[in-house]
Amino acid sequence: MSKPNLIKNNLEKIVVNVGVGRLRQQGQFEEKILPEIIQELSMITGQKPINRPAKKAIATFKTRLGDIVGLKVTLRGKRMFDFFTRFVNVVLPRVKDFRGLNLKSVDAAGNLSVGIEDQLVFPEIDADKTRVDFGLEVTVVPVIKNREKAVALYRELGVPLKKE
Repeated sequence: MSKPNLIKNNLEKIVVNVGVGRLRQQGQFEEKILPEIIQELSMITGQKPINRPAKKAIATFKTRLGDIVGLKVTLRGKRMFDFFTRFVNVVLPRVKDFRGLNLKSVDAAGNLSVGIEDQLVFPEIDADKTRVDFGLEVTVVPVIKNREKAVALYRELGVPLKKE
C-alpha cells in the first residue's frame, strides 16, 4: 500500500491547538496579537483556526467567561496528509536537540501528542517578519484505538519514535 493511502486509511484526524492564555495579558491582544497568531496558524495548517473561548471565569488566571483562551484546527483528508508528511519530514528534524519522540507521547487510545515550543520550526514562518512567539500542540488521532498497534503504525509511517 502506498504511503498516502496508508496515512489516509489509518489516521482519522490531526488536531493543532494553540493556547493564548499568557499572551492575552499583553496590551492590544485582540487588535494586534490574536490576528497575527491566527494568520501564522493558518499558514502552518492551510486552514483558518476556530476560537476556543473560556468556559468559565477564573480570577487567578484573569479570564472571564467567553474570553479567547486558545485556537484549534482540525485537519482531515488531503490537508491532514500534507501536514503529517511536512510535520514528520521537515518540522521534527528542525526542532533543536531532537532525538526522537518519547513513547509516552502515545496515550492508551493510540493518540500521539507532540508539543512544539516555537512556531519558527515550520518552514512557512519567516522569523524576521513574525512579532509573536507561541507554542502549539499537535495531536494525531489514528483509526486504531490500541496503543501497541498505534505505535507500530507510527513507526511504519516514519514517525521518529525512540526505542523502548
